[in-house]
Amino acid sequence: MRSSMWFQHDEAPALYSIDVRLHLNATYGQQCIGRGGPVIWPARSPDLTCFLWGCVESLVYQTPVNSAEDLVASIAAAAGEVRDTPGIFANVRSSMRRRCEACITARGRNFEHLL
Repeated sequence: MRSSMWFQHDEAPALYSIDVRLHLNATYGQQCIGRGGPVIWPARSPDLTCFLWGCVESLVYQTPVNSAEDLVASIAAAAGEVRDTPGIFANVRSSMRRRCEACITARGRNFEHLL
């Protein structure tokens, strides 16, 4: 399974030591995304974290997880479901744009009631 996995490094200073980078390169090879990795991703760039972790978590814990093996299988199934859902990322982008526009309209104040 690891051959199909990618790692996105968040570039936190504590995680950017040479030892960590060597480990990530050895573990993920060309499938490591980040400032010092084979696939360049600038520090502090937006990613799908605001959407993806909540979505995967809700899918993983729809059923009880009784072991580490169950957890790994549930995470893989959730990732596959996200990947295979048509238009999911277009919906996320649309929602994010709508939220940004509402925030601008509210001049940075509370805007949830505008959504």
